[in-house]
Amino acid sequence: MGVDKVLRVWAVIIAGLSAGLAACTGPSEAPDIRVAVASNFLPVMAKLEAGFEADTGYQLQTVSGSTGALYTQITQGAPYDIFLAADAARPQRLEADGSAVQGSRITYALGGLVLWSNNDAALSGASLQQTSARNKFAIANPNLAPYGRAAREVLISEGVYEALSDRLVYGENISQTFAFIQTGNAALGFIAKAQLLSLDPQSQGAHWTPPASAYEPIRQDAVLLTSAADNPAAKAFMAYLKSDKAGELIATHGYERP
Repeated sequence: MGVDKVLRVWAVIIAGLSAGLAACTGPSEAPDIRVAVASNFLPVMAKLEAGFEADTGYQLQTVSGSTGALYTQITQGAPYDIFLAADAARPQRLEADGSAVQGSRITYALGGLVLWSNNDAALSGASLQQTSARNKFAIANPNLAPYGRAAREVLISEGVYEALSDRLVYGENISQTFAFIQTGNAALGFIAKAQLLSLDPQSQGAHWTPPASAYEPIRQDAVLLTSAADNPAAKAFMAYLKSDKAGELIATHGYERP
């Protein structure tokens, strides 16, 4: 038997086995809900997911990214059921254009911003003025990430945005921004308070919390998408997100509850 024929035979066998396995596992392997979640909230979402699945038996699948990128995917028909954004504006838009269920939107968390450096040098508001011309300064992309927009507001409030503009490096989301600083590709920058608290105390470097008046509150809203209007698992997760159990978990990770 020639090599090509042998390969074709094995291809048929493998295809048959794959079909058989699919028939055995069936639709139960597919998630009951697909949740698009802003990257800053992903560590908390992993714990919420575990608790929700244990309590309800439903299976949840999470997709993470910047709020702006996830919003664009949703408007282009991505098969998500729930959207946990890092702002209020995009869930509001989805409600307004009929992509989300009217009245389903809730504020699940209020985020905070910190200036962070992955070393032990003390940081303060003055650090924004004293940053060396050689140092890269990281923020999330203000056009995609609400935490990036808040960071830009702080820099403008402190009067240093123009001076730092040629040294800014932009993460696609707040997780990438965090990685820039953690790896030393940027000397310092703004990250989510929740990210700082996720670190071991010995690894927290130095940080400074800007005054709340320096930026608009980072209100994080969730919304049920229209495609999941009749999905009982999706409705159950939205209810779970409002529960005291979920609220306590969210609060322990550095977020405030509305």
